[in-house]
Amino acid sequence: MGSAPLVVVMGISGVGKSAIGHELADRFDVPYVDGDDFHSEANIAKMSAGTPLTDADRWPWLEDIGAWLAAHDAGGGVISCSALKRVYRDILVTAAPRTTFLHLTGDHDLIKSRMEHREHFMPSSLLESQEETLEPLQDDEHGWVFDITPSPAQIVDEFVAQAELSEGGHA
Repeated sequence: MGSAPLVVVMGISGVGKSAIGHELADRFDVPYVDGDDFHSEANIAKMSAGTPLTDADRWPWLEDIGAWLAAHDAGGGVISCSALKRVYRDILVTAAPRTTFLHLTGDHDLIKSRMEHREHFMPSSLLESQEETLEPLQDDEHGWVFDITPSPAQIVDEFVAQAELSEGGHA
């Protein structure tokens, strides 16, 4: 990749956004932050209780993530953020136009199993609502979709290869 990447690792809860985000940020020696760190206490309490967030709950959170992306535009950075709807991703791209999305997807049962075996405020009971809310990347959005079956290193390798191809083969 020609310049330091500015990437949102996106997808529903349990797909491995944090693991991939760390791996990608380490690869390019850029900052990584978990989008969950930007949630308000009220949002975390709501999700912990098994209640899906509304769009109104998400707007301030998305604006904060967009501000982080904009602040890291020059030097690059990686953030994990569900970015489930196109309108959410549009907020992020408006704040930082060169943002690229790395969309992680996988089998429902595998994701549910991962969610049940980790410590996180997001209960597996919200998996279905996340799957229903998810709007896959569209052709005019800058990014790629990757299955979660390979290792984080393999997924990052595939992402870097796709990014280099999109730049015309320039590394």
